[in-house]
Amino acid sequence: MADTPIADSVRTALPREAPALAALQRRVWQHSEVGSVALGGIDLAEMTEQWYAAIDRPPLAECRVLVALGDGELVGFATTSPSPDADAEPGVDGMVGEFVVDPRATGRGHGSRLLNACVDTLRADGFTRATCWVASTDDRLRTFLSSAGWAPDGAHRELGSEDGAVRLRQVRLHTDITPEDR
Repeated sequence: MADTPIADSVRTALPREAPALAALQRRVWQHSEVGSVALGGIDLAEMTEQWYAAIDRPPLAECRVLVALGDGELVGFATTSPSPDADAEPGVDGMVGEFVVDPRATGRGHGSRLLNACVDTLRADGFTRATCWVASTDDRLRTFLSSAGWAPDGAHRELGSEDGAVRLRQVRLHTDITPEDR
């Protein structure tokens, strides 16, 4: 009997997927300015352990790792959690942290499925507003989120290396995720 192909989908990550998550994150980070600096200080084994802990022992019940699957392979991932921002309203503001789709798998609906799953997960955890920090130079992600109804809320921040050699400006986007039946 032939193997039945697995439909493209999104689900909660499994601990055994930590190595694939770390490998995808490294591959994507190699093409980003701050990511390439961050990679200098962390090896694949350490990244894998961090993903394993995030999946198997999250700091809060509302911290989740979601994976996008295409043809049975991991093609993207996202994290959701309560927003840690100083101006966040507890119990209201949830956050999409990492949001990555393998560049080789873009344009196939994986990002839309992953984003919808993030919103559904945040709603299930009781949040009514979602936020996401985006690099000011990441036109692709910002355009994608904007087309899904997200908009800048005026907040911005700067991240970078300890020595100041690399700086990354980010803008925060947000959207109302109040269930329609409320």
